[in-house]
Parts: sequence; structure tokens; C-alpha cells
Amino acid sequence: MNKKYTYIWVSLIILIFGIIFIPRIVDRIKGGTIVETDRMSVEPPKIPLKYITLDGQIRKVPSFEFINQDSLLVTNRDYLGKVYVVEFFFTSCPSICPVMNKNLVALQDEFQEFDDFGIASFSITPEYDTPGVLKEYAEEYGITDMDWNLMTGDKEKIYELANAGFNIFAAEAPDAPGGFEHSGLFALVDKQGFLRSRTDRFGNPIVYYRGAIAESDGENDHGEKQQISILKEDIKKLLDE
Repeated sequence: MNKKYTYIWVSLIILIFGIIFIPRIVDRIKGGTIVETDRMSVEPPKIPLKYITLDGQIRKVPSFEFINQDSLLVTNRDYLGKVYVVEFFFTSCPSICPVMNKNLVALQDEFQEFDDFGIASFSITPEYDTPGVLKEYAEEYGITDMDWNLMTGDKEKIYELANAGFNIFAAEAPDAPGGFEHSGLFALVDKQGFLRSRTDRFGNPIVYYRGAIAESDGENDHGEKQQISILKEDIKKLLDE
């Protein structure tokens, strides 16, 4: 066939394609459907949370037995099969505890439909925080989750659990607000009872999550950013495991 006629036919085919198909493609782009059906959708990879280790050993929540706000015995075994957040607090705390527990209430509300989510709060003033006091505190803060236990018991065992079991600092300090010092950190535990966390930009586990900065505040006066948002994300990851 003469090259001239070949070019004419090719040009005609291109013109017909443009007239028929390009308006349809434009309409689909405007409608958003091309994103779902004509483009490869790539989901970001799910990055598993790191296990926390100490001396080369994966850290697991040690055994504990305490009484909760309903005067019921609660042990670490009651949390097996659940993802849960751990805090150490006291009801008369005038500083960070109110913020911590408002953040935990936000987590409670976020995951209220999940039977395999819970919270464990340990009082560092057990001589004052009786089950009755803890019950009133729970009502004041809107704590309704059956798997959120506010616990009291032997003082030495609670401090051992905080400082040695979780490495979350707690101590008596006469000069501190309320007479006690504590870190305001939250620990995250998986369904098998192992401590887990996401990693920092260097690939190291962050270990704990800042619990004393409100999610709505963004950061505190020291420039430390809130971590409730990432804690929510990481809870979801563990619930999906």
C-alpha cells in the first residue's frame, strides 16, 4: 500500500479513537472511578510492631494479682487474648493523671466495640485508693468498659510491677505534686502478654507512648508531641494480628 494512504488510515484511526474514547476517560476521571478500576491500587505494607527486649529476652507482662474498683480479683491471666494499655496513676494526682485518664477514656470510646481490647490502671497510692475510691473515680471519668480495671493492693508489689516489671518509673517524692513522681507513660501489650511498640526513625522500639499530652493539644510546653494518635494506630495493628 502507498505510504501516503497508510498515514491517512493511521491518522483516521487516531482521530476516531480521540472522538469516541477520550471524552469517556475524562468523565471517569472527574467521577473518580478510574482510580479504582484502571489504576493499580497498592496498599502500604503493614509493618508489625516490635517486641520489647531486655538483656536479649522478649519482655512479657509479669504475673500480678490485685483488686479492682468492683472489689474483684484481677490477674494478668484475665488479659490474655486481649490487646491492652497499661498505666500507673493515683486518684488524688493534681498534675498529669487527669490528662492521662482522659486520653484513656478516648481509647475506651474508640475501641468500645472490641471485646479483645482492655485497659489496666494500677494505683501507686493503694493505701488511699480503695476499691470504693476507685469506683467513684471511674464514675467521675466515665469509665464504663468492663475490661478497664483500676487496681489496688500491696504497695510494694505495685511498685515492683511498675519499676521492675514494666520499667515505668513510680516513686514517692515529697516535693512532687501530690507527693509522688511517675512518668506518665503508657505501655502497650499484645494478646499473648508481650510488650510491643512501633519503632523510631532509626528502627529502634519507642518502648512506651506519652500518655500525659492530650491528643488535641498536639504537643506540650517542651515540644514533645502527643502519641495518642499513633497509639490508636498501633492498637489496631495488634487487634488485627
